[in-house]
Amino acid sequence: MKHYISPQLLQTAEDLRDRIIAMRPFPEETLKSLREYYRIGLTYSSNALEGNSLTESETKVVIEDGLTIEGKPLRDVYEAVGHAHAYDYIHTLMINKPLQESDILELHRLFYEKIDSEKAGHYRNVPVFISGSKYAVSPPQRIEDDMKKFVRWFNHNEHKLPTPEFAALAHQKFVFIHPFIDGNGRVARLILNLALIRSEYTIAIIPAMLRHEYVQTLEMSHKTPGVFVDFIANRIVATQMDLLRLLNDGGVNGGISGGVSGGVNLEEKILNLIAKKPGINAPAISEMLQKSLRTVQRNLKSLSDASKIEFRGAPKNGGYYVLKVES
Repeated sequence: MKHYISPQLLQTAEDLRDRIIAMRPFPEETLKSLREYYRIGLTYSSNALEGNSLTESETKVVIEDGLTIEGKPLRDVYEAVGHAHAYDYIHTLMINKPLQESDILELHRLFYEKIDSEKAGHYRNVPVFISGSKYAVSPPQRIEDDMKKFVRWFNHNEHKLPTPEFAALAHQKFVFIHPFIDGNGRVARLILNLALIRSEYTIAIIPAMLRHEYVQTLEMSHKTPGVFVDFIANRIVATQMDLLRLLNDGGVNGGISGGVSGGVNLEEKILNLIAKKPGINAPAISEMLQKSLRTVQRNLKSLSDASKIEFRGAPKNGGYYVLKVES
């Protein structure tokens, strides 16, 4: 299978992801504050890319206090509130279950409802053209079929492609369809971040100052997808590094074995679960622990390499068993 992502970028992104995972489990208050931090940051940056005039501090006031900002268009306020609701929704889709077309429609509905309730959550029925692009998006009569193909592609490739590459391609493929009358860029970036958090990555921020490069590489990706994939991968890496600095400056310095709160790490949780349910398989472990399949598989391999567990049976119906340590 051909890959578009730079191997060096992929290695860096995976290494940084593993460093962040090694600092877990985070205290509940830390998790809550991080989610709110990215709720504001992603809402502000994603809206700013589309010309929203709210500053980051104004976005925070609108979302957290429910206040309008004097002198700012009401639509800009609605975009902030709607995006925050849509951001909350992607966190309900983190469980290892297939993405549904209805999930994407709900993302758009949540974002666009206050702007135009009749068009929110519905595919467009008129042609649109993207200013500055020489490529056509899907015509109205083809949108439903193209979106069904997109959802099938998403579910088929989520655990096959490297996550940063998959997330970038998901964004690209969605925006090339352009299924909604408005808000396609916002939904595309939410889908990108959904793909990241479902595989234990953090949210990726694209600041407004990089809008030209963002639009340019997206346009170039019609012929050379790797250009946009690497742009997104660089943003993933940059956001991961910012998060690590934030965690370290905030005194969060957990290690792999204990985490910041001295809790049980994921390998130990998996080992305990296998001991209680001999023969359990990876998808069942993923579902019970609310972790991505890829993360569970990585920890299962580590436990197998350490001769703590073994897989027995056929690949499709076998399962894992704890190995007894001989005294």
